[in-house]
Amino acid sequence: MYADLTFEQVVRDHQEMVFRTLLRLTGSREHLDDLAQDVFLRLYRALPSFRGDALITTYLYRIAVNVAQDEWKRRRKDRDTHTSLSDETSGWEDRLPHPDRNAEQQLEEREFQEAVEGQLQRLSHIERSIIVLYHQEERTYEQIAYALGMPIGTVRTHLHRGRKKLREALQPRQTHERNATCTMNR
Repeated sequence: MYADLTFEQVVRDHQEMVFRTLLRLTGSREHLDDLAQDVFLRLYRALPSFRGDALITTYLYRIAVNVAQDEWKRRRKDRDTHTSLSDETSGWEDRLPHPDRNAEQQLEEREFQEAVEGQLQRLSHIERSIIVLYHQEERTYEQIAYALGMPIGTVRTHLHRGRKKLREALQPRQTHERNATCTMNR
């Protein structure tokens, strides 16, 4: 299936997805180039044994999650702090602006995104991986199950738990914002 593609073409076709996934999983641009290089190096080494049972993208997601897990372990040892995707130096906001929103709406949206990202970083590694792959990378349960090497039911369970934790953590913030908006409108 991929025999006619060169490794260079595979890298070119999938590098954006690999960088985006690693950034979302690790929450930091620090070492992102090295991590992506590690993903493609692992892919290159594994290609001779790649049977084509799954899509190359699914295989890459599995490798990216493994590389991200290695990075989480390294960070735990180093006690590094996470950088939010909404950090001004990350350029994340440049991809989100909508011309119809006013400055206040944009600020509220950015603050909410920062809150979501902060809470996402507090989830377990597996819950974070599944939420990123499902909601941000739009992978199916089957693809996630293959990428993470777990049953589909387990993927659904972790997705449900992760969503619930995010909802519970963000609910006080949303309630506060609604109350503040009601007070301002009086």
